[in-house]
Amino acid sequence: MAIPVLICDDSSFARKQLARALPDNWDVTLNYAKNGVEAMQILREGQAEVLFLDLNMPEMDGYEVLENVRKEDLNTMVIVVSGDIQQEARKKVIGLGAMDFIKKPVHKEDIHNILNEYGILQLTENKLDKQVEEEIDNFDFFQELANVSMGRGIDLLSKLLNVYIPMPIPKVSHVDISDLAMTLKEVNQNDELTPICQGFIGTGISGELLLLFNKPEFQDVSDLMEYKDEANEKICMELLMDIASVLSGACLNGLTEQLDIAFSLGIPRILGQHIKKDDLLQNKESNKWTKTLAIEMGFGVDDNKLQCDVIMLFTEDSLKKLNHLVGYIN
Repeated sequence: MAIPVLICDDSSFARKQLARALPDNWDVTLNYAKNGVEAMQILREGQAEVLFLDLNMPEMDGYEVLENVRKEDLNTMVIVVSGDIQQEARKKVIGLGAMDFIKKPVHKEDIHNILNEYGILQLTENKLDKQVEEEIDNFDFFQELANVSMGRGIDLLSKLLNVYIPMPIPKVSHVDISDLAMTLKEVNQNDELTPICQGFIGTGISGELLLLFNKPEFQDVSDLMEYKDEANEKICMELLMDIASVLSGACLNGLTEQLDIAFSLGIPRILGQHIKKDDLLQNKESNKWTKTLAIEMGFGVDDNKLQCDVIMLFTEDSLKKLNHLVGYIN
């Protein structure tokens, strides 16, 4: 008898990617949920013996789903599939009752090994219908791309700082460069910022990572980085550069992993110290573009002692290649 399986993820791209990674002859029927609220309704109806669950979702996230599954004693085996690969996230979901954890992007071997390990890989001669009828929205693809990439960056940063960093949900938009200043005002509420720019270029895709740090206290930054000597503004900037390099390098490695495109990195540049947001774009080379794809993700570290907004900017020429990838996936 076919096993009812539920894939819960707010990303249509992630749902389709996971469905395609399932074993071709696994004897199951597939259901899909776009958020935790939809997932709980399907679970309560008994239509999911196995649940593949994302963590970062609007309305009800994966942690809340796990809490409700345990509270209501629902009979389902939960496998978390997430871009948040921090060790603390893994520990938390296992503590809430998840059977296992898989990092995004998913691979067939990972799924097969876990299903086989837990004895739920019942094969049939019939081929599994993996068709996901909905088309992948371009913005949805870009959001998932950033989610996984940012997950790599935050994981490495959390190890460096020895703290857990809550994962943001990326926000995607097409903006005119003339409107980018307004976007920057909206994403960071601090009047003064320390921006660091990291350029990148690959085959058909290029752009910049813009890291907007709030105006942190010297001591907070030195404590986070475990700097033993007395901190001053120069030392603080050096430590912020180290944080930016770790974050941007890992984030771009995440892009490489998903797009199979190797990126060359430029030298990180400090665009100013404690500068006004209105003045931020005056000396940026990206103002020669007319339009850009902007993906914004903001996070705080250690009770927001250090706040950073990461804005991933792709050139106009890159959009053609990225849109082509979406069409290929569909």
